[in-house]
Amino acid sequence: MMRTARFIGGRLLGMIIVLLVITFISYAIFYLLPANPAQLSCGRPCTPDRLATAETFMGYDQPWWQQFLNFVGGIIGGRTFGSGQAAIHCSAPCFGYSFRLNAPVTDLIWDRFPVTLSITIGAAVLWLIIGVGTGVVSALRRGTLLDRSLMTFSIAGVSAPSYLVGLLGILLFGFTLNMVPISGYVPLTESPVDWLWHLILPWLVLAFINAAIYTRLTRGQMLEVMGEDYIRTARAKGLSEARTIGRHALRNVLIPVITVFGLDLGGLLGGAVITEKVFSMQGLGALLLDAVGNLDLQVLVGITLFSAFLIILANFVVDITYGLLDPRIKAGSS
Repeated sequence: MMRTARFIGGRLLGMIIVLLVITFISYAIFYLLPANPAQLSCGRPCTPDRLATAETFMGYDQPWWQQFLNFVGGIIGGRTFGSGQAAIHCSAPCFGYSFRLNAPVTDLIWDRFPVTLSITIGAAVLWLIIGVGTGVVSALRRGTLLDRSLMTFSIAGVSAPSYLVGLLGILLFGFTLNMVPISGYVPLTESPVDWLWHLILPWLVLAFINAAIYTRLTRGQMLEVMGEDYIRTARAKGLSEARTIGRHALRNVLIPVITVFGLDLGGLLGGAVITEKVFSMQGLGALLLDAVGNLDLQVLVGITLFSAFLIILANFVVDITYGLLDPRIKAGSS
């Protein structure tokens, strides 16, 4: 029990340190650039007096290190911009305030996150099941027509750009066959059936692209594991092929697969930019593109940090899963 607690505690401490480093780097990149966020919010004509007022209101009249401390303090305990009746309060965790959209960045993220979450989770389940399943089958049928067909499928998936696959899917299933909607998003709480129906095509597109990677990875790992001594020992003991593969081989095959899956899942949760653009879905990816086009630095920093947090959280879950799949990892790190 103590070993498990130390293992989790060490990973949590590492998460906090990495998040602080990423926060500083993100802040430095976006806020210390020549672009002045206050000038972007100053309006026209932007006289020196109006610019000074905007800088004071937004807190950019202070030294850079004080601005950074205010930014971190806002994430932890909230922040107030300006003073008096015109003051704007941003509740914790405050990733900044978009003066262009007149809303806290955190609220903007939470408004768009359900769309990105819906796209990601459904696609991730599909590509994991399809990728691992086809990889195992391909390895067990090595050299057969089925193996070559699955490898051809994986090469096509790895090589094809996601926007091209999305457009071809829209052309075939949307316009030609008229089977599924080609754009838009319906909230799950509004209509579960319409929610599922509008997400089928984005799920299939992302699953096709990512499952190809998992097929190749799983096949390679499976071929390596099936040649290990403990697999031959299990067979010599009379264990069935299904039990040998399911209980012994897959346990080790899944370790590198989970590593890649955690990174892919965390990165995609931070914004499925191309997929959301192709299917006209207003998720975090669309919000990010809009912020880039309008130089909304507050939103850019907020989404960057939120995405980094999701990737780090995914890595944390992967580390915990490692300990469950292979207790030696947990014992070695404690």
